Amino acid sequence: MKKRKSKNRIRRIGLLLLFASLFLCSCRHSSEKEKASASVLSPSEMGGDSDKASDSELKLKLDEKIKTEQEEALSKYQNLGLVQCDSYINFRSDTNENDIRNIIGLLRNGAGVEVLDANPEGKDGWAKVRSGGLEGYIAKQYLLEGEEAKKKACDFMAPRVTILADKLRIRSTPEKIEGNTLSSCAKGERYIVLSRSGKDYLKIFMDTIEGVEEAYISSKSENVRLEYGLDEARSLNLRQKVLNMYDNLGVSKAQDYINIRSSPEDKGIENIIGKFPSFAGANILSEENGWLKIESGGITGYVKAELVARGKEAENLALEHATVMAIVNTDALNVRSNPDLNSSAWTKITRDQRYSVVNQLDGWVQLDLDSGDDEDGEQGAFVSTRDNNVSVSYALYEAISYRPAQDRANQAAKRRSDLVNFACQFVGNPYVWGGTSLTRGCDCSGFTQTIMSKYGVSLPRVSREQAKTGIKVSSENIKPGDLIFYANRRGVINHVGIYIGNGQVVNAASRRSGIRIYRWNYRTPVAIRNVLGE
Repeated sequence: MKKRKSKNRIRRIGLLLLFASLFLCSCRHSSEKEKASASVLSPSEMGGDSDKASDSELKLKLDEKIKTEQEEALSKYQNLGLVQCDSYINFRSDTNENDIRNIIGLLRNGAGVEVLDANPEGKDGWAKVRSGGLEGYIAKQYLLEGEEAKKKACDFMAPRVTILADKLRIRSTPEKIEGNTLSSCAKGERYIVLSRSGKDYLKIFMDTIEGVEEAYISSKSENVRLEYGLDEARSLNLRQKVLNMYDNLGVSKAQDYINIRSSPEDKGIENIIGKFPSFAGANILSEENGWLKIESGGITGYVKAELVARGKEAENLALEHATVMAIVNTDALNVRSNPDLNSSAWTKITRDQRYSVVNQLDGWVQLDLDSGDDEDGEQGAFVSTRDNNVSVSYALYEAISYRPAQDRANQAAKRRSDLVNFACQFVGNPYVWGGTSLTRGCDCSGFTQTIMSKYGVSLPRVSREQAKTGIKVSSENIKPGDLIFYANRRGVINHVGIYIGNGQVVNAASRRSGIRIYRWNYRTPVAIRNVLGE
């Protein structure tokens, strides 16, 4: 019990000191009139006296401070609305839910909005609102209004920073150095402030970047404003944010992939460590003798400079090719055939892969998985956004780890290595349903059939029949060259890829993706077969 009281006391003192350090600092940049009217406690009020004050006095002082800040925050809304949902909802420029292009941002649970029109004409079930510098529509079922909203809003208030700059980089460390840019924030967005970090940076709570909980932004008065209040909308449609994810942007100009090498020289397959996809983004670290040293997708290596756009050309390509992607924030996430928790889960996706987004509904994201080779073609692939298990943002594709198979222990291993390296030559080429051409287009089973035929293996035309050939293999004994099969929502096999080692599969995925390299378990495999007979 004493331990708990001590923790509560430390928390109260910490909150008071946080108020003081944050808000007094913001007042240094204000006019004398603003300083006089700022409702903050001075360090003298909370310094030595805080240690001597009783728990009840600390609580009273904190309660008074919080109440004052809450009243001031509420006064900024003429007609407050409060978002109530499981995780976040979409903020749209129009009310057509089937058009992903009209999504301009997202609003998290507890976010505040200014309600401009609670019942816009001809738009039943929607409210027109303004939040985070954006103006648009949200589904009214997620909106709390009136006195009830004001009362509940207090539960969601915290010390926050509002972005004033058109763009501001989010960094992994409190310093301006190459390689520490995580993302960017847009004008009007708000973030919870955890503490100050020196005189130039604020530590903020980060809930939109996979694997990151804390990050840093500039504390300069022209960039940010410190205040106590509610979260507001986060911009999503500003592709300009993509540019701010890179300190020195480079974009692949190749139509398929560029090989990334461990050293600035072409040594065949010996020094290939990854592939840099068409129009993928990277940070350029240095240049030497016609080679660029880049960092992309967690891979650092060298690519030929002539194949990479820089400067304005890179920016234009990035803005043209940035796409909406979903990033999974948990080890595995159920994929359902319809946007309904009662709909059966027909596969799982993992945190090891970025997924292209087809559409976003409130509470759901529709993904581009595989077109397959059956008559259904593209199928329903919805994941729930509740519990913040998946985040959505504009992004560029980045590098993929890939080391060509070089197992020469025996003739059988050499054959598998050669097959895998041959198959990966066609990464980036198009997907065509019913096709078998490795250059002009093929579907998944057409790809595996054509590749295997070069190595003397005759396979049936469709994946469900290919899955009946060869020998069953466990995931523990899988080898490069084995076939991995996946099923559709009815449980029928409709997709196949070739395992290439290092936990990866190459496959003709979909019309949007073409022939690509994925994690072997980017969705749940249902069978593995050795058709090479070795």
